[in-house]
Amino acid sequence: MQESEIKYLIEEFLLEYLNIKQASENTIVAYRNDLKKFSEFCEIKGRRNISEVTEKDIRHFLMRLNENNLSKKSISRKLSALRSFYDFLIRNELTNRNATKQISNPKLERKLPDVIDYETFIKIYRLLEEEKDFKEALKKKTIFEILYGCALRVSELCDLNFIDVDTTGQTIKVFGKGSKVRIVPIGNKSKEVINEYLENFQHTLNNSPFFTTKKGDRIYPRLVQRIVNKYLSKVSDIKKKSPHIFRHSAATHMLNSGADLMAIKEILGHENLSTTQIYTHISIEQLKKAYKQAHPKS
Repeated sequence: MQESEIKYLIEEFLLEYLNIKQASENTIVAYRNDLKKFSEFCEIKGRRNISEVTEKDIRHFLMRLNENNLSKKSISRKLSALRSFYDFLIRNELTNRNATKQISNPKLERKLPDVIDYETFIKIYRLLEEEKDFKEALKKKTIFEILYGCALRVSELCDLNFIDVDTTGQTIKVFGKGSKVRIVPIGNKSKEVINEYLENFQHTLNNSPFFTTKKGDRIYPRLVQRIVNKYLSKVSDIKKKSPHIFRHSAATHMLNSGADLMAIKEILGHENLSTTQIYTHISIEQLKKAYKQAHPKS
């Protein structure tokens, strides 16, 4: 049986995202999985050509996902993938009708990310100072310092090379989402930790990985997650013990100390200000908590 036009166009779309838009492998995998569900639905409905797919079909597809108890977040992500797919079709004149145009995202309850206070962060350092292997402890300390001090994503941390870290100019060149490059400042305290790390971990090439495993390979996200989970478990009862906690905490602490929201957006590498604004909600929640604890009228 000949492959449906929809399946073929999905592969063409993914090819463009990989080669032209240079999307990450994780993004491609996510889009492929989301659009596979859509093409399977179209097969069941007898829609083999994209011109046969209507807005009503898209709505039925989303309803089917909801009936299968898929979360609103997952449904929203699949709709986002469909929108990107239709943008590709229209841009390449493969259809003249966007069947997703009038469809709104399901309303999501936005969960505030967990954060830790600065004292909890310092407790991790105290634990590391008690460890016997000085170099391994220093490596972990520098990992925590860059995750929090420079508010990097774990993937950005793992991708760092020695050439990207400039302690003289006090900046780090970060390769973020969508291969976008940004420059992140290094604070004076972070500079001290990073310089100590550089004194103890030599490199021969500028493009050598900044952090490596004991075997000498580039450090990877799963390993960083294990390190973070190990030490956060000892100092905090926070539920989600992920490297992203330090990024959330850094942004919240900067905002609480009076940093400009646009400046925080640039440091974090957010594409939209709305993503950064979540931290204003965290600050408001913290104010409410402080009020309830301390105010006689609470």
